[in-house]
Amino acid sequence: MNPQVQLAKYSSYHKIWLIILFISITLVTPLPLENLPLEGQFSFEEINHAARDFGNRYQLPPLAVLHPKSVSDIAKTIKHVWKMGQGSDLTVAARGCGHSLQGQSQAHQGVVINMRSLRLHPIQVVVQNGVVQPYVDVYGGELWINILHECLKYGLTPKSWTDYLHLSVGGTLSNAGVSGQAFRHGPQISNVHQLEVVTGKGEVVNCSKKQNAELFHSVLGGLGQFGIITRARISLEPAPQMVKWIRVLYSDFDTFVREQEQLTVAKATFDYIEGFVIINRTGLLNNWRTSFDPQDPVQASQFSSDGKTLFCLELAKYFKHDEADLADQEIKLMLSQLSYISSTLFIAQVSYVDFLDRVHVSEIKLRSKGLWEVPHPWLNLLIPKSSIHRFAEQVFGNILKDTSNGPILIYPVNKSKWDNRTSVVIPEEDVFYLVGFLSSAVPSSTGSDGLDHILSQNKRILDFCESGRLGVKQYLPHYSTQQEWKAHFGPRWEVFKQRKSTYDPLAILAPGQRIFQKSLPIS
Repeated sequence: MNPQVQLAKYSSYHKIWLIILFISITLVTPLPLENLPLEGQFSFEEINHAARDFGNRYQLPPLAVLHPKSVSDIAKTIKHVWKMGQGSDLTVAARGCGHSLQGQSQAHQGVVINMRSLRLHPIQVVVQNGVVQPYVDVYGGELWINILHECLKYGLTPKSWTDYLHLSVGGTLSNAGVSGQAFRHGPQISNVHQLEVVTGKGEVVNCSKKQNAELFHSVLGGLGQFGIITRARISLEPAPQMVKWIRVLYSDFDTFVREQEQLTVAKATFDYIEGFVIINRTGLLNNWRTSFDPQDPVQASQFSSDGKTLFCLELAKYFKHDEADLADQEIKLMLSQLSYISSTLFIAQVSYVDFLDRVHVSEIKLRSKGLWEVPHPWLNLLIPKSSIHRFAEQVFGNILKDTSNGPILIYPVNKSKWDNRTSVVIPEEDVFYLVGFLSSAVPSSTGSDGLDHILSQNKRILDFCESGRLGVKQYLPHYSTQQEWKAHFGPRWEVFKQRKSTYDPLAILAPGQRIFQKSLPIS
């Protein structure tokens, strides 16, 4: 063969080989994060805020924080990490307000997505052919308090709430979203029409009960394991304007829970029903006077709460301005059927917004005293009705007999209002109680309300639930091992695992939940 022809042929082969090599290197060595073509941007320096959360116990700094300006930014980032494969340790966590308790919104040396960057997109109450529809479209990083204000412009409101409204939509829908309206409307995850989700493969998928239903139900209550909620369509109803806000006390636990349950199933009842356990509080009713009016001031002034364990029933009746007299009549009738301590009836009349945003007032006060950003070792439990008396006797009568470090919530919800196709795990019985120990580890010279003391109490409570076989499930669950997670999900573990394998097969998402590890196969 002519030497010149041979050289030309060799050169062609060489060029082809170089092209193949370049393509191969490009495929297996993705662009650095900072070079991804995004509308938003990564931050590699200002990352400390993403290494903390409301629980204020874990501080795990990420490699970078993404501030997305579009859903496409989120999808490109996740797809980039997915293409890096199992050989990369990079993970991704969505962070709304960082209200998680155990570092669930953190991604150690991974990417934290600041979902609040999407809040610039408008909240859209849907209008079709000039008619306002009973739902609102919102981005996953939007706060419930902002949704409330926008919907009220149309005379509408979401049906189901959490007690604290300065939380993101994606955050609460990834858990459940429970408050005193849940007995009637179910949790927030029972009031969603549609979702837009970015899966662990970087795919943007629209889903609902009829379209991509498996993903829809997986994501609701799914602890962020199957996708990041970037948009949601939330159910609405006509909004009230005013609220009669009521508190009464019980000294007998059996009467307290029986009447709570009666109210949740009655046809004529209140719009909000919650309860509190009050342990060894001094001057309780005097504290109420700052916000509530005693219906019998003389008897109220003679009541003593010192050294007692009491149970507060908190109720609310919604109404419009021209319905005040009717609301008063209905409240009087409903209260006449209850057996509370008569001298402890306190009532306030407030706006609907002020009632729903009541916890924010406490937040402002605590922030002013430097007592908001302290450790919050909260423990939230879902307890079957059949176990609630045994639980109360041991926990309120023994473990927490002397003191409590924050509010203790207790109120019943009905299983019929929860969709068992979602990922959230609840007790099997028709009625179960949410019991929340909302402790704050405030600095103390005695250590009686310190973090270690509260954690020890929490452990005693959990140990009792397990040894007593009470059938309790954690809400906002946290476990250290996958074996414990398997026990939490029980017979539903295989479904949960299959969903993870389908939508996030490399275990990229929500590493802070500690359910799956990216470096290990899903098992």
